[in-house]
Formats: sequence, structure tokens, C-alpha cells
Amino acid sequence: MSQTNTSLLDEVVQWSQETCREELKAVLPKLTSLHHKSEGWDDHIRVLKIITDMFLPHVALSDLENECFSKILPKAVTMFDSMMKELSIQVGGLSSQNTELCSLLRNILKSLMQIIDAMSACVRHVGTYDEVPDLVSIRTLPTCILKVLRDTFQHCKESEVFYCGRLSLVADLLQSLFKEAYALHKALLELLDRLSLDGSSSEEDVSDVVIVIHSLLDICSVISNLDMALHANTWKFLIKQSLKYQSLVEEDLRHGDISSSLCGNLLASFHNAVDLAEQINLAGLQEATQSPEHKLFQKTAKMCRFFANTLVHYVKEFKAFLTRSCRSFHQMYLQILSKFPPSLFAPALPPSLSEDLNAAAVVPMDALLFQLLPLRPFAEVVLQEDLRLSPQHELPQCLLLANVLEQLASQPEEVLQLWQSGSQFSEETPRLPLYRAVLRSFRHCYAERKLPVLLPGVMIKGQAQGQVSLHHHVCVHLCASVAVLPPQYFPVLELCLVEATLQADTQTALLAADVWCFTARYGTAELCLHHVLLIAHLVKTCSAECYQTYHLGLLLRRMLFLMTPSHQMDLLARFPPSEAENLPIWRHVLLRALSNDASQRVVSDVITLGQTVLTDWQSGGYKLGQVCKVNAVLQCLLVVVQGKSPLETQCASSASRIVTELWQRMAPHQVQIHHVLHSTLQLLLSLTAVLVKNMEMQVIIQALVCVDAVMSQKCADELLLAALEFLSSLGKVFIPPDSRSDIVPRLGSLFGTLLAESSSWLLHQHALEAFAHFAEVTNHEEVISYSLCVEETKSKVVNFLSKTVNTPEGVEESRLERIEAEKTVLEQHYHKLETSNQVSTELSAQSVTHSEPQAKRARQESGADEEYSCYMQAAERALRALHALVTAKTDTQEPPPAPRPPSWLASRLQELQVLLSDLSSATSINKPM
Repeated sequence: MSQTNTSLLDEVVQWSQETCREELKAVLPKLTSLHHKSEGWDDHIRVLKIITDMFLPHVALSDLENECFSKILPKAVTMFDSMMKELSIQVGGLSSQNTELCSLLRNILKSLMQIIDAMSACVRHVGTYDEVPDLVSIRTLPTCILKVLRDTFQHCKESEVFYCGRLSLVADLLQSLFKEAYALHKALLELLDRLSLDGSSSEEDVSDVVIVIHSLLDICSVISNLDMALHANTWKFLIKQSLKYQSLVEEDLRHGDISSSLCGNLLASFHNAVDLAEQINLAGLQEATQSPEHKLFQKTAKMCRFFANTLVHYVKEFKAFLTRSCRSFHQMYLQILSKFPPSLFAPALPPSLSEDLNAAAVVPMDALLFQLLPLRPFAEVVLQEDLRLSPQHELPQCLLLANVLEQLASQPEEVLQLWQSGSQFSEETPRLPLYRAVLRSFRHCYAERKLPVLLPGVMIKGQAQGQVSLHHHVCVHLCASVAVLPPQYFPVLELCLVEATLQADTQTALLAADVWCFTARYGTAELCLHHVLLIAHLVKTCSAECYQTYHLGLLLRRMLFLMTPSHQMDLLARFPPSEAENLPIWRHVLLRALSNDASQRVVSDVITLGQTVLTDWQSGGYKLGQVCKVNAVLQCLLVVVQGKSPLETQCASSASRIVTELWQRMAPHQVQIHHVLHSTLQLLLSLTAVLVKNMEMQVIIQALVCVDAVMSQKCADELLLAALEFLSSLGKVFIPPDSRSDIVPRLGSLFGTLLAESSSWLLHQHALEAFAHFAEVTNHEEVISYSLCVEETKSKVVNFLSKTVNTPEGVEESRLERIEAEKTVLEQHYHKLETSNQVSTELSAQSVTHSEPQAKRARQESGADEEYSCYMQAAERALRALHALVTAKTDTQEPPPAPRPPSWLASRLQELQVLLSDLSSATSINKPM
């Protein structure tokens, strides 16, 4: 600096405040020019201090920006950057022995503080004006200060690494530097809070506000692990400014960066709180609520709650600009839920701390979900067709979808359509209907279903809240959703239920059946009939031996309980058991689900058809090609004899006659050779087990010989289970002395062989149960000794009868590993089943779309329509029942002889025909032109 400039500065520092005010116009331009040209740090700081301490207090608000801030602050920032750079260059040689370098670095840190102090003076001065300054008058101030603050906080944050273990040499100055920056930061935010813009503000003003908000966002990323209070206050101000100027800045803000930073801070504080809670649990400090660990946990959980609530607020106000962040929101939701029970990957936390974390993170997630539901990109992410999740996120995804089901009830129609309908057009991003997504997600939670995990149940007034399985939890949410589902979405619901029923996982099929039964019961009787007819059609279409038939049969069996007697007769008229092609339907029926009339009709038709099929088989020469027809009849005959308790004499007699005739045709060598006869043998064994008291000893001997023959070779588990059922039933039979030599040794040998079977735990368990039942009721104790001649077998039976429990799995981790291994095997098995033996989706879709249901509740129709509909349905049911009665009476040829229709029936039908003609004419007359 020249001698002249030095003399000026020496003179100015001697001036009073009054002299400075008087000479402001003349001297300030010289000082700002001198400041701009200064190259040395000392000169720069000296000039800067003179300006801010002596002349700034006299500058008018209107002149601040043009005469002072715009001329001194950019230069101050440049000098600040050069000092920071010099620190990074010189710090490598810092040591306690190098006192000269240590002194240099400390002087640089002091100079940094002087620049910050000068900037603080600028902020304080602006705050002294009575009038609220506008942004134009201080435009340079915020941006320059925020740049200095960011660099200062970054330096303090990285100081431990920056000074390489020599931090103690400058620690006191760094602490002072941070305090100065903290105070400046606080003062600047208070100043900016006083500012305001309106609709007439210039684009430059709006741009400045956006720059300030983004600068604060950058500072937030620096101070996240530096100071909790500073971090929270900066975020509060950032969000406040964003909302304050929302209409002006919403299109210019980096919404993706803001939301991403909020999500990152939320997850960071959440995971820190989880780690602290784990440490408290491991250290046994659960009760030490005043310990430092507990206090730190509470602070961290508070930060977690703050970020969660802030994110919810931000999403609520700017959701239209956050479509690209939906995937991050989804992943964040799953990560948080995976850390809480019942997730198998949740850490062990003290209950009180877990509740605090739940309130801090999980509860706000429900509010966040409510805000995200209207966003199509979020629905597309959650309902993604090929969504691939890690194992720890499968259960959270299922719980997320259940939560969506619950919250959709309060959403408008367009949101409901977005989630319930799935993607409709090829140009849309593919997304599943919500019900299909829920059922698929439930299927993927194999380990959680297997254990099972438990969730809080629904609160019921006057009862304590219980724990329920995942199946129960999802089922309740699905049924509650169906209860408020508009009728136009029922075809989608039905298609999803059909698909879930036709997939390979049985428990998922059972869940679909639960929802289907609720739908049928909650709706009208006509809706129930519609569903039963649909299911019956699918059962009839499926091949006899596939898992789809089993799933559909379970569903049909349950649905029949919900039908009215008249609709059961409609089902009989549509699919009469007297026709062989309908037998696949009636093999799944429980007779106790039917009314007396319907039950008697089924029994009569099945026995009659059974006798006819058996006669035809005999007439055709007992050809193996006709055995499938015989098996189909036997399946329904088994339903008849199992469903009647006690079994009617006539029914038992007819069934026993059919079974006896078939046993006489069962040659052991043919059963061994022809696999198709295994199914016949299985059915005969099950039938004989029910009818055993009606069977002759010769038939029982024949059955034992056949069982002995097939057990000499590998046979299906189903056949062995039927054999066990038959052997167990023999305990109820008294064996005459002349037959004991043929029965007792063979019976004991068969029991002994089956009890020694160890290839399948299921067979072994059934063998133990069957033998225990036999031993409990039999009068022939010698069979027991024949069965238990092997010591190992005897030991197993004794352990079973004494209820000795095998050693359970000791380690939870090993159990989970076994379940995950099971899941892998089962998924491969299911994939094989679904690709090689399936009912096409096209069939189920056609079944739904070609048979539209009536409205869910009759009260949704108008009064007149409801009355017409009611009378028409009653007339249709009566005529169908009459038609079924006449057809049954005229077609029946077996005893007891049925009376012919009464003579008056024809004349009454003629009268009805006339009445129908009159009604048709009246309808045509009243039809609008």
C-alpha cells in the first residue's frame, strides 16, 4: 500500500463518528476503491474494519448495496477463500516444534474471524433500520455471507482430519471461529426473516431468494453432523422461506435435492437412534434414563421426528414437483418399517425406546403416505409389476400395501381409480391393481407366515388389543376395503381373487378365499350366486389332478354355506349331479352346507349315477379306459357317505353295494401294474373306512391284500394316507375267529411297516395317529403286538402316546435359515407347477368379464327398480325349482318309485303362460318411444 493511502487510513482512524458522517460522501468511495485494490490480507482487513466500524453506520439504507456491500463483500469473500487455501497449503508442516508456522496459521484463523466479524457488523447495521429493508438494498449481503459460512462450517467439520492430529495447537481458535460463524448465521437468518416479496417483485429478486434457499440447502449438507440445533434451525428456516415465497419460487427450487436431503437426514438420524438404542440394550442401561446415552438417544429421536414431520409438510405443499422422488420415498418407507417388529430383520430394542422411535418415524410415515397416494409415479413405483425387493423389505411392502387399502377409503374417485384399476393402456407405465399387488406381496412373505410373526389386531371396544397373524392382518384390511368398494371395481376384484386362487401357494389361495367369502356374505344373495357359478365353472374347466382344482374346491365348499336354499337349487339346476360332466364340482361339496332338499337331491343323483356308471363298466367288460369315470363317481360317493352323519340305512346300503362290487374287481397284481387303479384303490379305502361296519369280512381281507401288494412298491403318499385311514377304522370292527388268521397278522404287519416309514414326517405322524386310534378302540390287542415287534418302532409309539416332544430348534437364526431354504425350494416348485400345469389367465378373465355381478347392495338401486328386480328374481327361482323337480321326477328310474307330476300341473302352467303374455304386452305398451 502506498504512503498516501497509509496516511489516509492513519488519519481516518483518528476521526470521530461525527467527522465520519460528514466526510462519508468524499471518503467512502476512496476507501472502497482502496479495499478493492488491496492485495495483502492485513491491508484488506484494516480497510474492511474501518469501513464497517466507522462509516457503515452512517450509510443510508438506499445506498447500502450500491455504495458499500457490492464493493466490499465480494472482495472479502475472495480474501477469505485465499486464506482458506493458504491454510490447506501450510498445514502439512504444522507441529509444536515449528513455532513460526504455528504462529502463521493461528494468525490466518484470527484474520478469518475478523472477516466474519466485519460481516456480522454489516448484518447488525441492517437490523438497526426502523423500516424493513427490501432485498434490492442488501442483495450482495446474503449470498456473500452464506458462502463464507459454508466454507467456515466445512473447515470446522473436517478439522480433525485437516490438522492431522495437531488439532490441539489451534483448537481454541477453531472453537472461537465456529462461535463467530454460528452467531453470524443466526443473525443473518433473523434478518432474512424480516424481508418480504410480493407479486410485483422482479425476476432478479426471485432469483436471489432461490439462491439463498439453495445456499442454505448446501449449508445443511455440511452441518448435518456438526451441530443438531444449528442443523434443525437451518432446515426450519429453509422450509419456512420456501413456503413464504411458494408462489414465486416453486418452479425454480431444486425440489429433488431438497426432498432427497430431507430423506437422507431422516434416515441418518433414524439409523443413529436405532444404533444408540441397541447400544443401550446391550449395555443394560434401559432403566438409566438420565445416562448420557439415553439423553443422546432422545435428542437423536427428536431430530428424527423433526425431519419426518418436515418432510411430510414439504411433500404436502410441493407434491406436484416431487414426482421424480417417489422411488426414494418408497425405499425410505420400507427401510424404516424393516427396523420395527414384526420384521424378522428388526434389531432387539428396549420396548420404551422402540415406542419412542415408532412415534418419531413410523407415525409420520402414515401421514406421508396419505400425501403421496394421489401421485401417479408413486403408485407406479409401489404397484410395479416386476418389483424386486430384498428379503428384509418384503414384509414392509406388504404392510405398506395394507396401509394403502386403509387410506384409500378417504380418497377421491380419481385416486381410487389410479390404485384399483391398474394400468389400462399400453403407453402407461405398467402397474398392478392394488388387490393383486397385496396378494402377491403376501405370497412373498413366506418366512413371516411360517413362523408366524404377530401384529397388533383391531381395537374392539371393551376388549384388550390382541396379536394377530399376518394372514389375519391382511385379511382384515382387504375385507374392510371391499366393504366400501364401489361396484364398478368388482370385476377387477374378482379377477384378482381368481388369479390368487389359481396360483400355487396354498395360503395365498386361502387368503383370497377368505376375502371372496366376505365379499359374497357382505353383498346380496344374487352376488353370492354369481360368484358360486363362476367358481363352479372354473372347477369344471380345470383338470382333475391339479392344484388349481384343490384351491377352487376349498373355495366352493365354503361358498355353499353362504347361499340361500333357493340359490342352492339354482346351482343344482345349472350343474346337476346326475350328469357325469358335473361330478368334478360336486366332489368338493360338504353336504351339511346344503339345505335338506338340496342335500337329498345330491345324494340321490350321485348314488343313481354311481350305479349307472358301474353297470356300464360291467357291460363294457371292465376296461381300464373307463376307470377314470368310475373314479369320478367314487369321489362324489365319498362326499355323500362322509357328509351324512349318521349315515342313512338306504344310502349306506347302496354305497356299500357299489364298494363291494368294486372290491371284487380289484386284483392285487393288476393294482401293482396299472397306476390308474391306485386312485381307485385310494378312493375305495377311504369309502371302506367310513362304511367299514357294513362291509363283509371277505371284502376287508381283499382290501388288506391289495394294500399289502401296493406297499411292496413305491406309491403315492395320498394312497398311503388312505390306507392308514382304512387300517385305523378296523379298530371298530369285531373280527370273527374264522377270519382272524387272515386279518390279524396282515393288519399288524401293515401297521408295523407304516410305523417304520421315516422318509416322510407327515406319513410318520399320520401313522402314529392312526395306530393310536386303532389301539384305543380295538378289541383285538394281538394286532398291537404284531405291529410293535421292532423295538425302535415300539419306542416311537411310546414317545408319541406319552407326548414326548422332540428337541426343538435351539437358535433363532438357524430356524430362519431353514425357513429361507424352504422358501427357495417351494418357489422353484411353484414356478414349475405354474408353468407346466395351469389354468390360463385368459380363462379367468373371460369368466369374470362375461358374467358381470349385480350391484353389491340392493339398496343402491332405486325403489322401483328394486321392487321389479325382487319379483323377477322370485319368479325365476320358483320356475327353475319347478323345472328341476319335474326333470328329476321324470328322469328317476331307481327305487323308491317317484310319483308322476300331478294332473293339474299342465293347466296351471298354461294359465301362467297366458299371464306372461299379458305382462309382455303391457311392458311393450309402456315402453318409451
